[in-house]
Amino acid sequence: MTRSLLSPERLEAELRAIGAERYHDQHPFHHLMRDGRLDRGQIQAWALNRYYYLVARLPTPALRREWRRRILDHDGDDENTGGIARWLRLTDGLGLDRAYVISTAGLLPATRFAVDAYVNFVRDRSLLEAVASCLTEMFSPQIIAERVEGMLRSYDFISRDTLAYFTPRLTQAPTDVAFALGYVKEHADTPEKQVLVLDTLRFKCDVLWTQLDALYFAYVEPRLVPPGAFVPQQVAR
Repeated sequence: MTRSLLSPERLEAELRAIGAERYHDQHPFHHLMRDGRLDRGQIQAWALNRYYYLVARLPTPALRREWRRRILDHDGDDENTGGIARWLRLTDGLGLDRAYVISTAGLLPATRFAVDAYVNFVRDRSLLEAVASCLTEMFSPQIIAERVEGMLRSYDFISRDTLAYFTPRLTQAPTDVAFALGYVKEHADTPEKQVLVLDTLRFKCDVLWTQLDALYFAYVEPRLVPPGAFVPQQVAR
């Protein structure tokens, strides 16, 4: 069936509908974490696996300048600033050895496969698809707000300091979305390109969903931790 070209506004509406259906704020693992029904080891496993997550790829100076801001958000100006440093404060606060986290030795295989699939996608597909892959940021402020509020309310081993990664994301994510959504609405100028953009967002939602699937299977039910993956209390300080 031939698809007609959507207006930029209609394209955005379809992208937002995908997020409403498929974003991982709907996942049972997120609900358990938000509602205070996970134990310390399960939260450790989530933080450890979520660490394995950062990518950048753009060819032109103008686009690299935009993306460089995002890299700076993650890496900071020195060893103790930026999103990665703030995430390591979270894993420190959860009692995980920092060298162990950075090594990624205890990752679930599904986490590694899902994130590597995302990295390969961004590397190998078109620039339009690479930019569209970050449109899950449209939905992240809601999940961040739920996560922070629920964890502070429910877990005595969590503090605002250990969750410091999330506070800047509430303002950084809308800035990221403004660039990516504007780029996609301008450059997805054929029905075929719009289909690629919509499929890309579905793929990215699947990447995020798969990570929580793996965490749920290994650490909630039926608690089958794969060989070599993190086992709660095994490496905790």
